[in-house]
Amino acid sequence: MAFTIAIDGPAAAGKGTVGRQLAAHFGYAHLDTGLLYRATGRRMLNGEGAVEAAMNLRPEDLGAPDLRTPEVGQAASRVAAIPEVREALIDFQRAFATRAGGAVLDGRDIGTVICPDADVKLYVTAGDEVRAARRLAELTSTGHDIDFQTVLADLRQRDARDSARADAPLKPAEDAILLDTSQLTIDEAVATAIAEVERVQAARAPG
Repeated sequence: MAFTIAIDGPAAAGKGTVGRQLAAHFGYAHLDTGLLYRATGRRMLNGEGAVEAAMNLRPEDLGAPDLRTPEVGQAASRVAAIPEVREALIDFQRAFATRAGGAVLDGRDIGTVICPDADVKLYVTAGDEVRAARRLAELTSTGHDIDFQTVLADLRQRDARDSARADAPLKPAEDAILLDTSQLTIDEAVATAIAEVERVQAARAPG
């Protein structure tokens, strides 16, 4: 039986971590949809047109080692603002969401566009400085030489672009549960998300 969990939010808020752990807890499949746009952006940086890159995306592209760099992140945000790119990637995401056995998808328009009828919708967010510190730690741990102010400016630029785009802007679904992770540990954030999923499952249980 299909059960879909949609998780949205800005970069480095923790939605990917929450998504992966929710999927592991319930035994569901997980898709970080941001990787689709990062991989498309990476192909665009390599010289392809954005729409062509999205249409030619291969599963192995999602495993490229440099998809988490700031350069690719900015490219991902640019290609995600192109309606034809989003259209090219929608069918893949929706098919994944309705797979038997349950699915967790995280991104920026899952609850609003990709899966508006998802069983559970979460909007994971955190303060700008908190997110920048998390992203800085992630980047420096993989050998990138970058400073806090550069990371903070990069995040704010992406937030502005993602929220202002005409097609599928970043925003919470009207019925999404807000999960602010600014003051939460990973375990606390995941426990809150698990409780919400279990609440919905219990409400739908027969009898």
